[in-house]
Amino acid sequence: MEHYTNKEFVVREDIMVKTKELAELITTSSEVQFFQQADKQISGNEGIQNLINQIKKKQKEIVAFKSFDNPAMVQKIENEIDQLQDELDQVPIVNEFRQSQEDINYLLQLVMGVIRDTISEKITVEEGKDSPSTSNCG
Repeated sequence: MEHYTNKEFVVREDIMVKTKELAELITTSSEVQFFQQADKQISGNEGIQNLINQIKKKQKEIVAFKSFDNPAMVQKIENEIDQLQDELDQVPIVNEFRQSQEDINYLLQLVMGVIRDTISEKITVEEGKDSPSTSNCG
């Protein structure tokens, strides 16, 4: 068996093909499709974009007032951000967008977990040796 350093490691072409197929399946999943639709709606909504821009502006102001060591203004602006964030949170598509982000993250973590667990059943990854079929990897 050949051994490679990290710099020399080459991924087999068949693994890359299957990886790209899996990525394509994920990008066509209902979770990703909904995320893209929600993102498009949010991007095209002037009211939502205005709230987001106001929040970003206030965040920059906080950085400035922290550098001036002005905790009273920092607190005032943080309260303003909280109010803007509450207003943004009242928009249903924003909550649906956040939920879709969480769903996609869960899906990706699930896929990675299945890959990790499947590999762990076959080999001891840390040692790079074949694992006995009765090992307790996990």
